Amino acid sequence: MGIRTVAVHSTADNDAMHVRLADEAVCIGPPSAKDSYLNKAAILSAATITGADAIHPGYGFLSENADFASMVEEHGFTFIGPSPDHIRMMGDKITAKLAVKSAGIPCVPGSEGALDTEEAALECAEQIGYPVLIKATAGGGGKGMKVARNADELRESFNLARNEAKSAFGNADCYMEKYLGHPRHIEMQILADNYGNVVHLGERDCSLQRRHQKVLEEAPSPALTAAQRESIGNIASAAIKKLGYRNAGTIEFLFENGEFFFIEMNTRLQVEHPITEAITGIDLVREQIRIAAGAPLGYEQKDVKFQGHAFECRVNAEDSQTFIPSPGRITNYHTPGGLGVRVDSGMYAGYRIPPHYDSMIAKLIVTGNTRAEALMRLRRALGEYVIDGVKTTLPLHNRLTQDQDFVNGDYDIHWLEKFVARSN
Repeated sequence: MGIRTVAVHSTADNDAMHVRLADEAVCIGPPSAKDSYLNKAAILSAATITGADAIHPGYGFLSENADFASMVEEHGFTFIGPSPDHIRMMGDKITAKLAVKSAGIPCVPGSEGALDTEEAALECAEQIGYPVLIKATAGGGGKGMKVARNADELRESFNLARNEAKSAFGNADCYMEKYLGHPRHIEMQILADNYGNVVHLGERDCSLQRRHQKVLEEAPSPALTAAQRESIGNIASAAIKKLGYRNAGTIEFLFENGEFFFIEMNTRLQVEHPITEAITGIDLVREQIRIAAGAPLGYEQKDVKFQGHAFECRVNAEDSQTFIPSPGRITNYHTPGGLGVRVDSGMYAGYRIPPHYDSMIAKLIVTGNTRAEALMRLRRALGEYVIDGVKTTLPLHNRLTQDQDFVNGDYDIHWLEKFVARSN
């Protein structure tokens, strides 16, 4: 696009690849995230001194922080994302659920709002039926989330969830949903401009999770028919249009027995966005920038074509069996290549992975004309990928892609944890 870029970084990331490759780089603080990547004033100062026009928040740290989005706009910069009001609305699970429900999106049966007392929780559980799931309203990443299969478990889990939510998010509020036994995690990618034009870019299947963290994603989902895709995509697009949302967003669903149930909406770019790019040919970050700059989408739903199949493996610097983080120096680094293989990473031989941040160090994205072809290509790419000096989750992905259930596309959100337990 010919746009000059400024990378902001902590001192721990002085040698990071994005810092080396950007047109300009500004250090915004020491390793601690609260003093650097979460330091709103430092980021705005970096934008000011470099003469930046816009700020892209990425997909971590402040990417879904409504106060930061407001500050960006108040200081005369363009925030490459939705409005602060929409970030705030979707950031609270209860207000998000009420908003999408009013816009016509199906939701999991559950409480109408936060449950303040154990008695209220027990009464709600009786109405919707056990098992139930207690969730923090400000939650994410599995924090403040507990399953209760009967009243005794609920009494214990309710207070545990509230305490965990208070500790993790500074907000103890929890709500309740019906716990689905064997759902898949399906998310719809949406793009919306400032002129009421909305399209969906199909679904991603993100069911392979461990402790509510996604491990491997694919698009399209092997569980959906074309008719189901079109139906839920149109429902999601209509809801987004009704809410007046702009920029990129992802609506996440649980899918069981042919039914979709809303979980949450992410008002940012997703880690797994490349697999959508792979099957649609649409560059999501480019679209985010164009929309933020005031450009219309320039195409309609009928113009979006889905071709082929794509997988994404999240490669973490972790022990593949214990999942204990493994920061340290990379001694050898060789990425796979060839047709349909993409690696998004800042790693290189000699780089020292800092211990301060999330352990994801790379994303391996592989595309094929069919799911079977993409899987064959993925296996080859995993076999070629070399990361020495630290432990990684590459061995887990190697095992996972050989398993017959995975080959058949026969899995749900609980499958991977059982697979890991079997493998260990």
